[in-house]
Amino acid sequence: MNIENLIGADFSGIVSVRKNKEVLFEKAFGYADLANKNPNTVETKFPTASAGKVFVATRILQLIEKGHLSFDTEIGAILSFDLDRLDQKVTVEQLLTHTSGVPDYFDESELDNYADLWKDFPNYKIRKSTDLLPLFIHKPMMYRPGEKFQYNNSGFVLLGIIIEEISKKAFDTYLDEEIFQKCNMNSTGYYELDRLPGKCASAYIYDTEKKEYYSNIYSVDAKGSGAGGAYTTIPDIHNFWKGLLSEKLISEKFVKNMLSVHIHDGTSDYGYGIWLNKESEELYTPYFQGSDPGVSFISSYNMKKETEITLVSNMENNVWEIKTNIEQIL
Repeated sequence: MNIENLIGADFSGIVSVRKNKEVLFEKAFGYADLANKNPNTVETKFPTASAGKVFVATRILQLIEKGHLSFDTEIGAILSFDLDRLDQKVTVEQLLTHTSGVPDYFDESELDNYADLWKDFPNYKIRKSTDLLPLFIHKPMMYRPGEKFQYNNSGFVLLGIIIEEISKKAFDTYLDEEIFQKCNMNSTGYYELDRLPGKCASAYIYDTEKKEYYSNIYSVDAKGSGAGGAYTTIPDIHNFWKGLLSEKLISEKFVKNMLSVHIHDGTSDYGYGIWLNKESEELYTPYFQGSDPGVSFISSYNMKKETEITLVSNMENNVWEIKTNIEQIL
C-alpha cells in the first residue's frame, strides 16, 4: 500500500492516515511560505475554512447540555440586537442543521467564488462574527424556518454570536477554553490575517492568466467567525476526534445525537455541525470539511474501522479526490 503514489506532485499541505491509533501515513508537502520556500511540516497551522463549524456546534451542544440553551430556543429570545428582517422564531436546532432559512451572506447559488464578496465590502473589516451581520441581516428570509436544508454560513455566524451572548466573551476565546484546551489542541485558534502567529501556512490561489500563485489575503475574512476560519494542525485535529469520541467534551448521549442523521436531502446527510457519509444502514462515518479560496480541508473518522483520515491544502488542491482514492486502497 503506497499512499504517496496517490498524491500529485503539485500537492501542498498534509496528508494523514491513522488506523487503530497507528499512524499509517503522515507527511507534509509543499510550502507554508511559497516566496521564501519555507516548507510545510506536520506542525504547521493551516486555515480550514468551514471546518470550524464543528467546533461551534460542539460548544452549542455543551451549552444545551448544561441548560443554558435548548434546541428549541428561538433567536429572538436570546439575541440582544435588532434582528431586522430575520424571523425571530428561528431555533437553535434549525441553525445547527442549516434549515433556518436565514439569508446566507455567501449564497453559493448566486456567487461562484467567496472572494467575490469582498469586491464591494472590504474583507479587512471582518474581525468578529457581528461584523458579518450587515451582509445578511437586512435581506428577506430565503424560506420559512424548517422548510428545507440549504447549507448556510449565516446560521453559524448567529450561533457564534449566541455563544458570545451567553459567555460574555469573544466566541473564539470561549472555544479555546472549553474545547481546544480540554483536547490539548494547543496550536488551534482564530487568527487575524495581518497578525498571524508563527508556524502558520499562507494560502495561495493560482492566477491562470499570469501563471503564478498569489496570496488569498484579500479573498477571505480578516479573521474567522462562527461560520469558520480556524487555523489548526494535524495533531490537533487528531486530538479533537479523540476528545469528542471519548466524551471529554459532551456526554455519550450528546455525541450520539451530534453524529446522528438529522437532515437527509437526497444527496447529503447531516448531523449537528458535521457531515455523515452512509456506509451501511446502521453505520455513518462523520466528517467535517472546508473550502475557501486557497484552502481545502477534510477530516473523517470511521468508527467501525477506527480509521482517521485528514487532508489539508494551502493551495486549494482536491483533497476530496485524494481521500476517496486512499479509502479505496485501505
